Amino acid sequence: MLKYFSSKLLLLTILFLGINKVAEAQTDPIEKVWYNQEKTAKIQVYKAKDGRFYGKMVWLKEPLENGKPKVDKENPDEKKRNTPLLGLILLRGLEKDGDKEYDGGKIYDPKNGKTYSCKITHNGNTLDLRGFVGISLIGRTSTWTLAE
Repeated sequence: MLKYFSSKLLLLTILFLGINKVAEAQTDPIEKVWYNQEKTAKIQVYKAKDGRFYGKMVWLKEPLENGKPKVDKENPDEKKRNTPLLGLILLRGLEKDGDKEYDGGKIYDPKNGKTYSCKITHNGNTLDLRGFVGISLIGRTSTWTLAE
Protein backbone atom coordinates (compact mmCIF):
# COMPACT_ATOMS: atom_id res chain seq x y z
CA MET A 1 0.00 0.00 0.00
CA LEU A 2 2.81 2.40 0.91
CA LYS A 3 4.55 1.60 -2.38
CA TYR A 4 1.35 2.45 -4.26
CA PHE A 5 1.01 5.88 -2.61
CA SER A 6 4.72 6.61 -3.03
CA SER A 7 4.56 5.89 -6.75
CA LYS A 8 1.42 8.06 -7.13
CA LEU A 9 3.08 10.90 -5.21
CA LEU A 10 6.16 10.64 -7.40
CA LEU A 11 4.00 10.69 -10.54
CA LEU A 12 2.07 13.76 -9.32
CA THR A 13 5.31 15.56 -8.46
CA ILE A 14 6.77 14.89 -11.92
CA LEU A 15 3.52 15.99 -13.57
CA PHE A 16 3.44 19.22 -11.52
CA LEU A 17 7.06 20.07 -12.34
CA GLY A 18 6.44 19.40 -16.03
CA ILE A 19 3.39 21.67 -16.13
CA ASN A 20 5.33 24.35 -14.27
CA LYS A 21 8.15 24.22 -16.86
CA VAL A 22 5.65 24.49 -19.74
CA ALA A 23 4.09 27.56 -18.10
CA GLU A 24 7.54 29.14 -17.71
CA ALA A 25 8.35 28.47 -21.36
CA GLN A 26 5.18 30.29 -22.45
CA THR A 27 6.04 33.43 -20.48
CA ASP A 28 7.54 36.15 -22.63
CA PRO A 29 10.95 37.47 -21.46
CA ILE A 30 9.59 41.01 -20.90
CA GLU A 31 6.78 39.78 -18.62
CA LYS A 32 8.55 40.89 -15.46
CA VAL A 33 8.82 43.83 -13.09
CA TRP A 34 11.14 46.63 -14.26
CA TYR A 35 12.59 49.76 -12.66
CA ASN A 36 12.11 52.95 -14.62
CA GLN A 37 15.30 54.76 -15.64
CA GLU A 38 15.40 56.87 -12.46
CA LYS A 39 14.61 53.83 -10.27
CA THR A 40 11.74 55.77 -8.70
CA ALA A 41 9.04 53.35 -9.91
CA LYS A 42 8.52 49.70 -10.79
CA ILE A 43 6.39 48.72 -13.76
CA GLN A 44 4.97 45.24 -14.21
CA VAL A 45 4.85 44.25 -17.88
CA TYR A 46 2.29 41.58 -18.71
CA LYS A 47 0.62 39.98 -21.70
CA ALA A 48 -3.13 40.54 -21.79
CA LYS A 49 -5.82 38.28 -23.22
CA ASP A 50 -5.64 40.23 -26.50
CA GLY A 51 -2.05 38.96 -26.95
CA ARG A 52 -0.57 42.44 -26.53
CA PHE A 53 1.73 43.72 -23.81
CA TYR A 54 0.82 46.28 -21.17
CA GLY A 55 2.64 47.77 -18.21
CA LYS A 56 1.27 49.07 -14.93
CA MET A 57 2.96 50.94 -12.12
CA VAL A 58 3.18 48.64 -9.09
CA TRP A 59 5.64 50.47 -6.81
CA LEU A 60 6.77 54.03 -6.15
CA LYS A 61 9.85 55.02 -4.17
CA GLU A 62 7.83 57.94 -2.80
CA PRO A 63 4.16 56.90 -3.04
CA LEU A 64 2.83 59.81 -1.00
CA GLU A 65 2.56 63.54 -1.63
CA ASN A 66 1.45 65.68 1.31
CA GLY A 67 0.47 62.49 3.15
CA LYS A 68 -1.81 61.22 0.38
CA PRO A 69 -1.22 58.72 -2.46
CA LYS A 70 0.25 60.37 -5.55
CA VAL A 71 -2.27 60.89 -8.33
CA ASP A 72 -2.16 61.46 -12.09
CA LYS A 73 -2.39 65.25 -11.69
CA GLU A 74 -1.01 66.06 -15.18
CA ASN A 75 -3.60 63.96 -17.04
CA PRO A 76 -5.17 66.00 -19.87
CA ASP A 77 -8.57 64.55 -18.90
CA GLU A 78 -9.58 66.46 -15.76
CA LYS A 79 -11.79 63.54 -14.65
CA LYS A 80 -8.70 61.31 -14.40
CA ARG A 81 -6.51 63.67 -12.38
CA ASN A 82 -7.42 61.98 -9.10
CA THR A 83 -6.49 58.51 -10.37
CA PRO A 84 -3.75 57.00 -8.15
CA LEU A 85 -0.40 56.48 -9.87
CA LEU A 86 -0.10 53.03 -8.30
CA GLY A 87 -1.92 50.68 -10.64
CA LEU A 88 -1.86 53.17 -13.52
CA ILE A 89 -1.38 51.58 -16.96
CA LEU A 90 1.64 53.24 -18.61
CA LEU A 91 2.26 50.87 -21.53
CA ARG A 92 -0.56 49.81 -23.87
CA GLY A 93 -0.98 47.54 -26.84
CA LEU A 94 2.58 46.53 -27.68
CA GLU A 95 2.95 43.62 -30.09
CA LYS A 96 5.95 41.33 -30.36
CA ASP A 97 7.89 41.90 -33.58
CA GLY A 98 10.76 39.40 -33.66
CA ASP A 99 12.80 38.02 -30.76
CA LYS A 100 13.66 41.29 -29.03
CA GLU A 101 11.39 43.95 -30.52
CA TYR A 102 7.93 45.09 -29.45
CA ASP A 103 6.07 47.90 -31.20
CA GLY A 104 2.71 49.33 -32.18
CA GLY A 105 1.95 50.46 -28.66
CA LYS A 106 1.66 53.62 -26.62
CA ILE A 107 3.44 54.88 -23.52
CA TYR A 108 1.94 57.40 -21.12
CA ASP A 109 4.24 59.79 -19.23
CA PRO A 110 2.53 60.83 -15.98
CA LYS A 111 5.14 63.59 -15.46
CA ASN A 112 3.68 65.63 -18.32
CA GLY A 113 0.38 63.87 -19.07
CA LYS A 114 1.36 63.04 -22.64
CA THR A 115 1.01 59.79 -24.56
CA TYR A 116 3.54 58.75 -27.18
CA SER A 117 3.92 55.95 -29.69
CA CYS A 118 6.27 53.36 -28.27
CA LYS A 119 8.61 50.57 -29.23
CA ILE A 120 10.68 48.39 -26.94
CA THR A 121 13.94 46.55 -27.47
CA HIS A 122 14.66 43.78 -24.95
CA ASN A 123 18.33 43.37 -24.05
CA GLY A 124 18.53 40.74 -21.31
CA ASN A 125 18.19 42.65 -18.04
CA THR A 126 17.19 45.92 -19.69
CA LEU A 127 14.40 47.31 -21.83
CA ASP A 128 15.06 50.25 -24.13
CA LEU A 129 11.78 52.12 -24.53
CA ARG A 130 11.56 54.60 -27.36
CA GLY A 131 8.73 57.11 -27.03
CA PHE A 132 8.04 59.22 -30.09
CA VAL A 133 5.56 61.30 -32.04
CA GLY A 134 5.18 60.33 -35.69
CA ILE A 135 8.43 58.58 -36.58
CA SER A 136 10.79 56.98 -34.08
CA LEU A 137 13.69 59.22 -35.17
CA ILE A 138 12.01 62.06 -33.31
CA GLY A 139 11.74 60.85 -29.76
CA ARG A 140 13.45 59.86 -26.56
CA THR A 141 14.79 56.54 -25.28
CA SER A 142 14.56 55.46 -21.66
CA THR A 143 16.26 52.34 -20.30
CA TRP A 144 14.46 50.24 -17.71
CA THR A 145 16.29 47.61 -15.65
CA LEU A 146 15.05 44.32 -14.29
CA ALA A 147 13.78 44.68 -10.71
CA GLU A 148 13.29 41.02 -9.80
